[in-house]
Formats: sequence, C-alpha cells, structure tokens
Amino acid sequence: MNRETQQSHKASANRPRAILLVDGSRPALVERAGKLRSVVERSLEVIATVDDLNSPFSTDGADFAIVFGGDGSILRAARQMGYEQIPVLGVNLGRLGFLAGIQPDDLDEVLPQFVAGEHRIVRHLMFECSVQRDGRELSRTLGLNEATVLAGPPFAMIEVELYVDGELATTYSCDGLIVSTPVGSTAHNLAAGGPILEKSLQAFVVSPICPHALTNRPVVDVADKVYELAVPAPNEGTSLVVDGKMVGKPTAADRIRIERSTAAFQLVETPGRGYYRTLREKLGWGGGLNYKQ
Repeated sequence: MNRETQQSHKASANRPRAILLVDGSRPALVERAGKLRSVVERSLEVIATVDDLNSPFSTDGADFAIVFGGDGSILRAARQMGYEQIPVLGVNLGRLGFLAGIQPDDLDEVLPQFVAGEHRIVRHLMFECSVQRDGRELSRTLGLNEATVLAGPPFAMIEVELYVDGELATTYSCDGLIVSTPVGSTAHNLAAGGPILEKSLQAFVVSPICPHALTNRPVVDVADKVYELAVPAPNEGTSLVVDGKMVGKPTAADRIRIERSTAAFQLVETPGRGYYRTLREKLGWGGGLNYKQ
C-alpha cells in the first residue's frame, strides 16, 4: 500500500459511518435521495442503503443514520431499528418535517459541522403498546409518536376507560383517545387540541378526541407510570393505531397497556436548528399583529 493509499484509508477510517434510509416504494424520493448521496459521501462513509422501511434492519457498524423523506419515514425507521437505536439525521424531502428538520440545500453546511462534533444528540421518549386479554399478551408494538383508540364505524361515540398505575382515572365518552409522547405532541395530539410538549420531556399527554363532556381536557403526566385503556363496548370498527399504523381491533375483554420503552429515539441537532426554530418555522409562529388601516 503506497503512502497516498494509506492516507486515503486513514481518512476514510476516521469519518463517521452512516446508513442511508429512504422509502423505496416512492420512486420520487429514491431519485432525490440518490442525487444527494454524493453530497453525503464528501463528509461521511456510507456503509449501507436501506429502502425497505417496513422491515427490521441492522444498524451494526453504523455511527448514525440519515433518513431522506418526511416525519413518516423517520417514524417507520425508528420502529424498525427496534432496540438498536442509533442517532438519526432527518433530511426533509416531505412537507412539514418536524423531525426531518434539515433541508437538502443545507447538507453541505450541516454535515461538516456534524463531523467536527458541532452537534448534540437528544434522546426522546419511546413507548411500548401491548394488548392484554385474560392474562395473555396478544401483541406488542414499539412507538415514537402516539397510541390512539379510534371509535370507527358506525361512528358512534365510545367510552374509553383510562387507568393510571392500575387506578381508574376517568371514563371518556368520545370519538377516540390519544396517548402521545412529546415528539408526537405536534401530530394527532395537536390537531385534537392537545398541548405542545418540549420534545426532550419525559412525559405522556392524554387527549380525548371530541369528548362529550366539555370538562374533559388533555392531561400531562410523567412517563414512569403505566397507562391502560379499556373499551367496554367498542364499535364494529373501533381500532388501535400506533404511529399511524393499525395494530388491532380491541374487544371489550382487552386492556391496552402503554408504558415507557427501554429504547430511546436519538435525534441529531446541529447549531441554529433547535426545537423552537422548528416550531416557529413549521407552525408559522410570529410575534407581530397585522392591523387593518
């Protein structure tokens, strides 16, 4: 091996190793991600490309992952990484992009900052959602955003019982109930009138969807408790949805159990691209009022 080859090998060995993730079922995303690969390779060593975000994949040997797409792609990637979570840098090829906060045109600036250590990795709460019946566990799903019970067809209100650490907290008459993490607080929870939680908080927010009683309001509580939902009289179409994916149709005999996971989602934040900048830009926050003259 000559000196030039040795230097090249040493430089490559010192560069962070990345997995590139993109939803292969969307050709337009794959094409855009392919064009950005050369930008990535100027700063990083790409060790693998994954285009199936619906199946588990290995993170062995990677220092972090770059997800090309929107927040939906990041949610699927987090779920499929399972308990082998590595830091994620989200490149927004979607629309809103709360998690995918890096714009493609900024990669040339962001990646050298990352290599130079000018970033922080924020660990975010993930949860386990299991369905219990007669003392047996029927399913277990890892989630990042929220677990939701939806009333479904024939679209009559349902009653949802909420238990916190085994104690009945209340019974909601509603069109559904959302148990959300801080990361998910800007998703379905926000649309249902729930509060925005700073993403690094270790808490859940419980938000009823169109509750019959106007005194029912979202509740925020710590993540170390166990939250259980029961639907004594579900509709024919009542469903349990985790991060936008239906995982089952609860029966009257089921308990839906939601608790902190040992896995934690890790998001890379670079200078000048913090949480409040994301909220300000994505939600169109402004400090001025426009008065008509």
